[in-house]
Amino acid sequence: MPKTTPQLVTFGCRLNTYESEVMSAHASGAGIENAIIVNTCAVTSEATRKSRQEVRKLARNNPNAKIIVTGCAAQIAPDDYASIKGVSHVIGNDEKLRAETWSNLGAKIIVNDIMSVTETAGHLIQGFESRARAFLQVQNGCDHRCTFCIIPYGRGNSRSVPIATIVEQVREFANNGVQEVVLTGVDITSYGPDLPGNPSLGQMIKRVMTAVPDMKRFRLSSLDCVEIDDDLWRLIADEPRLLPHLHLSVQAGDDMVLKRMKRRHLRHHILDIVAKARDLRPDMVFGADIIAGFPTETDQMFQNTLALVDDVGLTFLHVFPYSSREATPAAKMPQVDMKIRKARAKLLRDAGQRKEKELYKSLLNSEITILIERDNKGHSDQFVPVKLSGDPRPDLDGKIIKVFVESYDNKTCYGKVIV
Repeated sequence: MPKTTPQLVTFGCRLNTYESEVMSAHASGAGIENAIIVNTCAVTSEATRKSRQEVRKLARNNPNAKIIVTGCAAQIAPDDYASIKGVSHVIGNDEKLRAETWSNLGAKIIVNDIMSVTETAGHLIQGFESRARAFLQVQNGCDHRCTFCIIPYGRGNSRSVPIATIVEQVREFANNGVQEVVLTGVDITSYGPDLPGNPSLGQMIKRVMTAVPDMKRFRLSSLDCVEIDDDLWRLIADEPRLLPHLHLSVQAGDDMVLKRMKRRHLRHHILDIVAKARDLRPDMVFGADIIAGFPTETDQMFQNTLALVDDVGLTFLHVFPYSSREATPAAKMPQVDMKIRKARAKLLRDAGQRKEKELYKSLLNSEITILIERDNKGHSDQFVPVKLSGDPRPDLDGKIIKVFVESYDNKTCYGKVIV
């Protein structure tokens, strides 16, 4: 059988995307061939089901390949994946990022106690398939215990990557032509308390920006609403390289639901934070993670969440019907009927799509800056998807350009290059 480099199948978040790149480098460096690595997700029971279904399908369709399963679902339930016919190895979330793991694939299950992990090392990678944008892990794990969330049991407690290591990786990206870096983690606003000097997220970003002036754009992944530090607020106000697009971990817009979720914010905090950000940066847009149909959520509680989309102007929504996870406190609360959860999720998605269309309409006949990724497609500073009119322009891949917006639909703005 001809030799092949490992194939990667990635589920879930941006952090998983970054970690898949790290694993690809480690596996290739270790000479692993004829293998398929599945990086699973466990954020919802549906994500776990899809991960398990994909593993079974890959094992069935590739009987001569090594099927290696890792990620959050594998960390939480390694025996479940090890028992699937055709699976060669199950690797934990800590071990998957260590080069030595891939050089010595001995035991079938290589999974440690994730709660015992106290450090998150930086992992230097040359760049992503697209040279335009790259994800960078700056933090891992979470110290909070929201009542619906299983992720701390897959990721462990919060730990931060040292600033010097982040600087080195961002510099490596810049040297390889990457134009934009997305700083990712499980709870990135908790960055720093475990490092010498207790730097905040804002302090870290400021030092990285100063050290790597050639990196043109920085974007943040999901932020906890009440943990934005003073230095980050100053960057939002004064630093154009920090893009005007914040994705907030909102989860709900009703105070009782938020309390039962054991979140650290209430509805008024979201309103205040968005107002402050827009006052500092009028072009700021907001995305949000929202759960529909959390246990005990009444019609009125849901309406409070739905109204938040318009009250705040949330544009890019990641909506999930509540998914009960065994061993979490919310699983023991009175559950909302699944049909109601899905109906509420659709109403939220429809509201989010309406707000997206309003944003696209506001850009009509204006000039915007976009980063072209490939195939005449890219994203603006506000993360609006944009497609260029006219013939393919591969010469623009990885370039930051000005575009005149000529039209839009429900998902994309269309425009021409401004020469």
